[in-house]
Amino acid sequence: MNRPVLRVLVAALWLLPVTSFACSSCGCTLSSDWDSQGFATRSGFRFDIRYDFLDQSQLRSGSHAVDRGAYPLPQDFELEKGTINRYTTLGFDFSHGNWGENLQLPYVDRSHETFPEDETALSASHSGSIGDARLLFRYQGLTPEKNVGLQFGLKLPTGRHDVVFVSGTEAGEALDRGLQPGSGTTDLLLGIYKFGPLNQNWDYFAQALAQRALDSRDGFRPGDSLNANVGLRYVANDAVVPELQINSRVVRRDSGIDSDADNSGGTLIDLSPGVSVKAGDEMHLYGFVQIPLWQRVNGLQLAPRYTVSIGARYDFR
Repeated sequence: MNRPVLRVLVAALWLLPVTSFACSSCGCTLSSDWDSQGFATRSGFRFDIRYDFLDQSQLRSGSHAVDRGAYPLPQDFELEKGTINRYTTLGFDFSHGNWGENLQLPYVDRSHETFPEDETALSASHSGSIGDARLLFRYQGLTPEKNVGLQFGLKLPTGRHDVVFVSGTEAGEALDRGLQPGSGTTDLLLGIYKFGPLNQNWDYFAQALAQRALDSRDGFRPGDSLNANVGLRYVANDAVVPELQINSRVVRRDSGIDSDADNSGGTLIDLSPGVSVKAGDEMHLYGFVQIPLWQRVNGLQLAPRYTVSIGARYDFR
């Protein structure tokens, strides 16, 4: 692929309006197992199952952690206590010639506790339901090695956005839209990636993926986002492959009358060490721990102190 074209594509991604992790929906930026995401040159079908655990228990404002003791109750604004997220995602990837497709189907299990405005008692919610599916197509015929690709697709409104509190003074009232399993919107996805060997023992990848809502739903439009990831892996022993990623996510504020715009949006940069283990001719197991390097949020938001991800990939040959 010629270098001027590559530079234009990368610039176009970064110039897209980058608008949230809404209160507690920052999610996981990890690129998971490389082959499961289509970063492979061979044709065929791959199935992946992945589990992510995020305990958002740290209250932050700007780039600093905040002591809850600085906010004696009651307050004239909502004060979140904690959110525990468990994502189970099924992934299906198919490569053929210069093209590939990747489908991600998440199940979201989320518990949330918060002190409502002017209240000293907690309100709590728990939801377990399908989240928003993502369908990504890729064109990987830009180089003879098929190691540079363009991604395009949609995030689909398959997740619920009508979950309510189950206890406390807000029982029966709708949960904040940024905490719902789904956004209710259809989002455009555009990306670019490159991967390959650095030398005999080391491989690398780099990826950028932008997401922008094409519509709004019931007074809510999620902020646009940009994920950028780079990674290295040591491949001297194909049975056990150590990996290291740096993951970044930039998100603008949510918008709409039903959004919490003041407390949404920001920037996350994480370090993610992990390992992939060969468990048979077709099966690979993998695990990562994602550790924040730098976090900046708008307003007052919850952020994770760490994220744990484990998964398995099966290649059909």
